[in-house]
Amino acid sequence: MHIDLFLTCVNDALFPATGQATVRLLERLGHTVGFNPAQTCCGQMHLNTGYRDDALDLVRKFVRDFKDSEVVVMPSGSCAAMVRELYAEAARWAGDDELLKDVEDLAPRVFELSEFLVNKLGVTDVGAYYPHRVTYHPTCHAMRSLRVGDAPLQLLRNVRGMTLVELEGANECCGFGGTFAVKNPDVSAAMLTDKARHIIDTGAEACTAGDNSCLLHIGGGLHRLRSGARTVHLAEILASTEQEVFI
Repeated sequence: MHIDLFLTCVNDALFPATGQATVRLLERLGHTVGFNPAQTCCGQMHLNTGYRDDALDLVRKFVRDFKDSEVVVMPSGSCAAMVRELYAEAARWAGDDELLKDVEDLAPRVFELSEFLVNKLGVTDVGAYYPHRVTYHPTCHAMRSLRVGDAPLQLLRNVRGMTLVELEGANECCGFGGTFAVKNPDVSAAMLTDKARHIIDTGAEACTAGDNSCLLHIGGGLHRLRSGARTVHLAEILASTEQEVFI
């Protein structure tokens, strides 16, 4: 299968290793991966902060960039949820019937990485090896919007050499929420404190998730507490093998 990768702007700017890991993983499973260098942002942060016209420009651009794709995979539940849930809404309030038709055609071909592997390909063992103690944080968009369920956990349970430990309060938000952390810093910090405490209590070397935006927030909290725990994207764990372990 030919897969087009949407890297996301956060990964492009701050976490390029996640995109590289996604490509290695998908190619190891026998697929070809394309990357359109014209891609930019899905428009979520613009829409969430009220910049509707700017968001709509990015909706149209995403559709132009990927309308001919067989499938689009992204290592981000947040961005996948934006495309699948809010693009149609944006087209409706813009009164653009042609855009709405294109969005409705494209959206079913857009997937977050773990749901693509488990629900689309039927793969739960990707041949990964990661000899560390790890806990998993389910991100809000993946869990509540995309409803990926335990797809990430199915993949993690089959990683060789890894000890997967349960996270108390796993379903609670980490407090990032994009601009929520900026507009409500005290509440965000309190939520982060709870999340960091639960992670530290597991004794895990690393916390993983499917969204680097959440991991950026959590990682900052763990670092400031000098916990010794780190954050790592799910794709980077799944891309690791006995020949090449990424820490």
